[in-house]
Amino acid sequence: MLSKKSALLAAMAAGALALSACGGDSGDTGSDTASGLNLVSEGALTVCSDIPYPPFEYEENGEYTGFDMDLMKEIAAGMDLELSVQDVGFDGLQSGAVLGARQCDIGASAVTITEERKANLAFSDPYYDSLQSILVPKGSDITSIDDLAGKKVGVQQGTTGATYAAEKAPEAELVQFPSDAEMYAAIQAGNVDALLQDLPVNIGHTEDGAFTIAEELPTDEQYGFIMAKTGSEELVAAVNEQLKTLRDNGKYQEIYDSYFAE
Repeated sequence: MLSKKSALLAAMAAGALALSACGGDSGDTGSDTASGLNLVSEGALTVCSDIPYPPFEYEENGEYTGFDMDLMKEIAAGMDLELSVQDVGFDGLQSGAVLGARQCDIGASAVTITEERKANLAFSDPYYDSLQSILVPKGSDITSIDDLAGKKVGVQQGTTGATYAAEKAPEAELVQFPSDAEMYAAIQAGNVDALLQDLPVNIGHTEDGAFTIAEELPTDEQYGFIMAKTGSEELVAAVNEQLKTLRDNGKYQEIYDSYFAE
């Protein structure tokens, strides 16, 4: 009887040692950070994004890249997680619908932090300061937002650019599109006279020389990564910790410069 008890104790000790050994590899801050986050898929950070929206998110050589995506890769790695990306519509993102349905853990899609959105979303710390802008064909008579009266102006539905255009250019005819891809195709085809949206995205459309920025519009906007309004407190804290680390170690600036340096 004593020998059986001793054997049992020995087995329990061995089991505890084995568990301790398994846990030993998780002594890094990444694994500790990943625990208790209530992720959609264990071991992965599932990111939803409205793609394409260069330079923030787009597909290149079969992979998702861009400023947001590169930051997400670093954040996931810092949390010792794999990165999984899903392409979704922006409306479902900014409304909180896809997060509420647990389709993903976090949204990374150039989402401007607003009080209205805070009612349905939890935001990370700001990670990008943005401007709005007006894109027009070269030679256009549109030189400022005051010239948009009576013009067809492409905007992306559900965005702060659409809201800004409605407020600041009330006499313009706003044409709403689901994404930048359709907006850009419309101005290329001459179906709209201008596009009003985030400056970095419009700048990308000037590269072929056919279009130019008529006006930059300072709006004091900042982007944040978005998470579910309730139940994501630990995830928000973990993402903010990773953002701080990326700023402190210079990796954030390195990624920023690769997309926005003059």
